[in-house]
Amino acid sequence: MASFKRFLVGVDFEPPSLAALDWAIDLASQVGATITVLHTYEIPVVGIPDGAFIASAEYASKLMTAADVALAAAIGPRQGRGVELNRLMRQGVAWETIHEAADEVDADLIVVGTHGRKGISHALLGSVAEKTIRTARRPVVVVRSTAH
Repeated sequence: MASFKRFLVGVDFEPPSLAALDWAIDLASQVGATITVLHTYEIPVVGIPDGAFIASAEYASKLMTAADVALAAAIGPRQGRGVELNRLMRQGVAWETIHEAADEVDADLIVVGTHGRKGISHALLGSVAEKTIRTARRPVVVVRSTAH
């Protein structure tokens, strides 16, 4: 049987990802695992016919600072539940970065939340959870929040 000692949990600060983090903490406390909580963000790029607009360095810095504050706020109240929580923030495409970070921390299990979108919203917004599963090289658990 597989031994799960290092979890990677991807969060976007929405209720489904926070529910996935809580689920992972509950499981990790039972099996003695540690958790790396990952947030990925993308620097906005707007394409136009003759080129592209890329966010300024100042805007990118503000985006990174805001993401770091939000990550700390997501982890803070969850400290003290008997599980070591480590923070990790990366810039990039979420599902790709999840796999890169899982390799980096040698995660035994990836945990992500899902919004459960269907139809046109799924087609337009895609699904980080779905892409993570489809390209996984290690076990993935997808948690759907009961609030959705």
